[in-house]
Amino acid sequence: MSLLRLEGIRAGYGRTPVLRGIDLEVPAGHVVALIGANGAGKTTTLRAISKLIAPSAGRLWFDGQDITALRPEQVVARGIAHCPEERQLFPRMSVLENLEMGAYVAHGPLRPRLQRVYDLFPRVAERRHQSAGSLSGGEQQMVAIGRALMSEPQLILFDEPSLGLSPVMVREVARVIRELHGAGLAVLLVEQNVQMAFQLAQTAYILANGEITDHGPPATLMATEQVRRAYLGG
Repeated sequence: MSLLRLEGIRAGYGRTPVLRGIDLEVPAGHVVALIGANGAGKTTTLRAISKLIAPSAGRLWFDGQDITALRPEQVVARGIAHCPEERQLFPRMSVLENLEMGAYVAHGPLRPRLQRVYDLFPRVAERRHQSAGSLSGGEQQMVAIGRALMSEPQLILFDEPSLGLSPVMVREVARVIRELHGAGLAVLLVEQNVQMAFQLAQTAYILANGEITDHGPPATLMATEQVRRAYLGG
């Protein structure tokens, strides 16, 4: 069963169309990769799902419910968290305060949610009283992922989580995504590191000029000459 389903989604900015009627599904508990060149519409897709922009046409379904008309905070409350490109933390606030912002629509005690993040990222626990802006890029990415987890989502949208990170931290991000998947969370992953994305995902979609041009298991897509040339350097 699909946890998330996009049907004919069109979206853009002002009079500039970006998405031209895309269909996409994320099954419960699966990692799905969304691959495409810069400007293809990957970030716009995630922003349309989390309702940071309003689709101009099409429908969004989550856990069997139509969420097309919901506001961003209602989408979060339903169980979708968005870990945005370049992290977008509040640099003058402490790490702990940034994490607490991720639970702004949550009900119940914060302590178990914080402990889950600290167990996943011990370094975040060590730096919880530091300002977020004082952290390294890799540490900030840990906080951004932790903030997304604070709402206890069923689905996390990741936008370029390895961007600008060292190889060591890229492996750490991959480890975390595998661990979240192992815990039963669904993931929609936008990632320029196609090798990493294909290693993590059970299904991948290719987005070009605002349209889905192909989709399927990564092994099947990697076998096509078009995908190898465009995204795998061969």
